[in-house]
Amino acid sequence: MAAVQLRAVTKTYGGSPILRDINLDIGDGEFVVFVGPSGCGKSTLLRAIAGLEEISEGELQIGGVRVNHLPPAQRGVAMVFQSYALYPHMSVFENMAFGLRLAKLPRQQIEADVRAAARTLNIENLLDRKPRALSGGQRQRVAIGRAIVRKPKVFLFDEPLSNLDAELRVRMRYEFASLHRKLQATMSYVTHDQSEAMTLADRIVVLSHGQVEQVGEPMELYHRPANRFVAGFIGSPRMNFLAATLHEASPGRARVRLASDVLVEVTADASHLAPGAAVTVGIRPGDLGVDGSQNALEGHIDYVEEHGNLSFSYVLCPAIAGPQGSLLTVELPRHGRLRAGDLLRLHLPAERCHLFDAEGRALRRPAL
Repeated sequence: MAAVQLRAVTKTYGGSPILRDINLDIGDGEFVVFVGPSGCGKSTLLRAIAGLEEISEGELQIGGVRVNHLPPAQRGVAMVFQSYALYPHMSVFENMAFGLRLAKLPRQQIEADVRAAARTLNIENLLDRKPRALSGGQRQRVAIGRAIVRKPKVFLFDEPLSNLDAELRVRMRYEFASLHRKLQATMSYVTHDQSEAMTLADRIVVLSHGQVEQVGEPMELYHRPANRFVAGFIGSPRMNFLAATLHEASPGRARVRLASDVLVEVTADASHLAPGAAVTVGIRPGDLGVDGSQNALEGHIDYVEEHGNLSFSYVLCPAIAGPQGSLLTVELPRHGRLRAGDLLRLHLPAERCHLFDAEGRALRRPAL
């Protein structure tokens, strides 16, 4: 195991920056997940740590050793890819033992290491099978086992569950968490799936356009996003955003005017902004209440999605404007009588609202 440090790491292709001034510390034994939209640089960052991409500028250390110019085999890392990359003509045992045989380890040690990894992954009964006789989840376990037997300092996972069906992804999330507890290893994991990030990570790194937007524990990012990008990216359904201007502010409170001249109170510090400044109110679908008398908006339900014990109502509110137009998403406990066309009076709790300035920076909120 080892810590990973990146200092001012930059990666360019043909003069175009793909990674921009990345500064990041991954602690020894920590599980860190990289998330962000397609093309944000998360897989490139993982490959740079692995040595599969050359760093253009900056420094990368693994276990306190500068590894910028070391080849992948000498960095003490093992990478598991989205495609399992198993040799189809080899058995599971042979696939897992292949790297150890290349390293010319003694046969008895290879046997012991492979069987120990197989026990950890509950695939001892599969060692004689060929990959074609395995399910997707079993193939992924074999790919992970091939990494485990190398006893790396750092495990790197590049969207390892994206080829699996939804039910199997949920089960494999549990198995990844269990594996991390067993190995106590340093792990970095790339995914586009928020559920994977929120359930697996000790900390999440949110990337956009090749730069780090925020690093923090999952619930820290959910409740206290640093900016509007993180607020909109973390959470499903995404946060509602309402365009507004600042009406008045004190150190702990702000009143903002929505596009329709409706005034809404928000618990946030906007005292450094001038009245009339452009701001954006954000509120998560689950934080909206119904039948409110203050900080209230009216709208008609356009569509209802039922999800068993809860529902998502998409409400058209003429009083607002935002990136999604006049549509608000509302998460409610299962409510069988809600139908398209129904009128809802929505309450925006001041302490649950987020406020962002014109540059998208989050304004400070008191602790919840």
